[in-house]
Amino acid sequence: MATIKDIALQAKVSSTTVSRVLNHDQTLSVAPETRQRILDIAHQLGYKNSRKRRDEQAPAAEGGSPRIGIVVCQTQEEELNDPYFYSIRQGIESECFEKGVFITKFIQLSSIRSSQPVGDVDGLIVIGRINFSGLRQIVGEAAKVVYINHTDSEEQHDSVVVDFQKAAARAVNHLKSLGCKRIGYIGGREKEHFRISDQKTETVEIEDKRLTTFLEMAGAENADNVYIGEYTMQQGYELMKQALLAKHVPEAFFIASDSMAIGALRALRESGIKVPEDVALVSFNGIEAAEFANPPLSTVKVHTEEMGRTGVKLLLDRISGRSLPLQVTVPSELIIRESCGSGRRD
Repeated sequence: MATIKDIALQAKVSSTTVSRVLNHDQTLSVAPETRQRILDIAHQLGYKNSRKRRDEQAPAAEGGSPRIGIVVCQTQEEELNDPYFYSIRQGIESECFEKGVFITKFIQLSSIRSSQPVGDVDGLIVIGRINFSGLRQIVGEAAKVVYINHTDSEEQHDSVVVDFQKAAARAVNHLKSLGCKRIGYIGGREKEHFRISDQKTETVEIEDKRLTTFLEMAGAENADNVYIGEYTMQQGYELMKQALLAKHVPEAFFIASDSMAIGALRALRESGIKVPEDVALVSFNGIEAAEFANPPLSTVKVHTEEMGRTGVKLLLDRISGRSLPLQVTVPSELIIRESCGSGRRD
């Protein structure tokens, strides 16, 4: 029986690309001829996804597989700039295929309108931050919902989250354990979507617990060593350039995303500052590129793909009848590499 991997090998693309094409993900940037080649190969091999095979074998009364939608709060540009949320989406797609669930809708919040609510789904997985009132504009009262990387303040929906406070504390504690006293922070702005109109999606800036934890742990003497922009590689580069203009440059930095840290590394290299000899770095997310940076980045790894998979499991369980909303906290881990002067794992 043909699998996604078989199709990927013949089409000479990744399994993820195949799954997104077969799942009719219109946000996927792929050449039309590549998309058609994948569909042709799938047809030639007689590919049937798990949902279709199960529906063919199941009695009609069972109604087949649940219909799942994904709502992404990030724009395509934001996903490209920071792979954190894209990795969550990969976990959702992988788990859906393995469970035989078909993703029938994919919505980016930037393109939805209040006059076009989501219908015809049994449940939604929301990646990112949108408050309860904004979510009701999209889904109304009916659909089951799981938030990923956010929580429902009304406690009506399931959620999968990270303990950002504990994760940030690990990073700052490690830098302090190395004897670092002047510690800087480079991070982005956390935003929550709160209202959707026919003109735009409105946001409000909210607390970033990584920054809050840093300020609590690093002490008042480091309050001036905080640099905030957007979660992009370019902003990491520019904010580090700004930090290097200070009279007393910090001897270490906690950087709130790996992408920003890679940009910061370039700024340090251009300024002739060695890492970790002159400045130690610990970043956040644990994306694959962090391991291949120069030097490899110490980072707080968040298991983003597992967050996506867990969201699917929660939603299917809720659709099956569970009424009590649950919150699952996925643990993080501190991986020590060369950017802070050590090669061990904490």
